[in-house]
Amino acid sequence: MKESLSIIVPCFNEEHVIPEFYRRLHAVLETMTCSSQIIFINDGSRDTSYTLLQDIARKDLSVKLISFSRNFGHQKAVTAGINYCTTDFALIIDADLQDPPELIPQILETLKREEAQVVYCIRTDRQGETPFKKWSAKMFYRCLNFFSEIDLPVDTGDFRLIDRSVIREFNRLQEKGKYIRGLVPWIGFKQVPFYYEREPRFAGETKYPLSKMVKLASTSMSYFSKKPLTLATSLGFFSVGLALVYGLWSLLGKLFGFTHADSGWTSLVLLIVFFGGIQLITIGIMGTYIGNLFDEVKNRPEYIVEETVNFSDSEQEDMEKPRQGTKRNRRKSYLL
Repeated sequence: MKESLSIIVPCFNEEHVIPEFYRRLHAVLETMTCSSQIIFINDGSRDTSYTLLQDIARKDLSVKLISFSRNFGHQKAVTAGINYCTTDFALIIDADLQDPPELIPQILETLKREEAQVVYCIRTDRQGETPFKKWSAKMFYRCLNFFSEIDLPVDTGDFRLIDRSVIREFNRLQEKGKYIRGLVPWIGFKQVPFYYEREPRFAGETKYPLSKMVKLASTSMSYFSKKPLTLATSLGFFSVGLALVYGLWSLLGKLFGFTHADSGWTSLVLLIVFFGGIQLITIGIMGTYIGNLFDEVKNRPEYIVEETVNFSDSEQEDMEKPRQGTKRNRRKSYLL
């Protein structure tokens, strides 16, 4: 039986890159022997991205479109693509052309040659990015790996190829705050690297400014490790120990005359600020975990689909089956 491949492409305000991305990706897929389809996820775009994607789907029936009711975020869009995928393999790639579509045949060949279930792509160079962005990304991945309870590959994004076994296990995961770059390694199976140079963004602006990067880092840390809680506890014990040492030093100083109880306002203020800071840090760490619990127990759907395009009846029936954490609206599903 002929193997099948899905290309999962989340899109948010990508009107400047979608035509060129589709042209290059379509040219690559035409050279491959396996059957293929492209799943675009319109993540509540406010520009003409939705119209462009509809036009592409109208001309090419192998292009499928999932359109959200609003912007739910990049990780939710990738999750939807995996949830809707029915092929043997799925490759996740952004539309900004920083990850070259021309590498797809080599990545698929790597997976087959290594008899692996996952090929994760490691960036050996990040062209077109500022030194701060490169440095912060490098530090983020290494800090996350230090705090994580599993071994996470560094310098990798969502650009990766997964097979059906990983897709099936991923769709069983029920948490809402998914960090896909961590969940795929958590699932396990044989995972191998593929090294490449990341190209500059073709056009438009990055959809991951500093604020979103900080939010992603917070989610990844709190969902993949309890070490921050352990760190907060350690800070608490350290504070108590420091206070005891300072108290003993003050007492001995009073007895032996090498310090004065009526002086030391500066040290007193510094101690108050120090211990107050530790308390706030500890409360903040606990608050992050409690906030995640609050989001989970509300049991809201991860995303809401307003419409789907070019999905067959059998695919629609499969998608209508209840799945934890998603909400679909079949009334706007149609073929172009």
